[in-house]
Amino acid sequence: MGWIADPNGVDLASVGRSPSPAKSREANQKPTSVQAWLKAAEANVLFEATALNAQTGQPAIDHIRAALEHGAHAITANKGPIVHAYRELRDLAAAQGKRFLFESTVMDGVPIFSLFDQLPAIHLQGFHGILNSTTNVILSEMENGLSFDESLKKAQALGVAETDATHDIDGWDAAVKTAALITVLMDVPVRLEDIHREGIRELSTDAVRNGRRDGWPFKLVCRAQRIGDGVKASVAPEKVLSSSAMGKISGTSNYIYFETDIFPGLAITEENPGVYATAYGMLADFVRAVS
Repeated sequence: MGWIADPNGVDLASVGRSPSPAKSREANQKPTSVQAWLKAAEANVLFEATALNAQTGQPAIDHIRAALEHGAHAITANKGPIVHAYRELRDLAAAQGKRFLFESTVMDGVPIFSLFDQLPAIHLQGFHGILNSTTNVILSEMENGLSFDESLKKAQALGVAETDATHDIDGWDAAVKTAALITVLMDVPVRLEDIHREGIRELSTDAVRNGRRDGWPFKLVCRAQRIGDGVKASVAPEKVLSSSAMGKISGTSNYIYFETDIFPGLAITEENPGVYATAYGMLADFVRAVS
């Protein structure tokens, strides 16, 4: 799509009225390097919000690296760079005296990572939770009698599931979030292939409905537990007690439970967030970066 840049600011009303960029702005209608755009814009902050590439974390890693090398703060909602290049980008930000922030990568804008910034010297031993809204909506609809395909289509119609929901259905999104939490909060680098991963594709409507009827509904559960110097982690459908905190999570809600040496149980529930929640997480990171 190209880019428009003006270090003095872009007049959004003018951009909306004009079929082409005003002469006062530098414009390039052919995609060029992020470095060129950062230089033209004299950017102080980069908001990185490209789609997740679970296998490599690109092109988000290169975008963030370019921003930090340019001398800008980098804020992302993309989980890939956390899993594939967290330590490199963290250290580069520190060397540049800039911030690399990513609160919106897990549970939208809920302060998961910044919470632990306020808990110095705490030791995180493990966590479990429900971190993928798409599968939660699908399972909720299957409990109501819809087939898997019908439930997926309804989640897509609601705007919860993407056109290609493979990352959600097969557990990749939840696995990447689990890896991000382990990497940052437990300070243990983990590869996605080290996380046991199962999706919800093989669950039948009968099994899901019967689970709910018997008081043990299915949920796609993320788990991590510190074992010696490493961490054992998994993402898989589990039956959970309906009266438990995870059993009560439905729709687009999320839940996470942390086990620490000081607080044996510390839980956060996010009730049915809207699309603004992820944007809020990036705004909160912006305020933290420039304050």
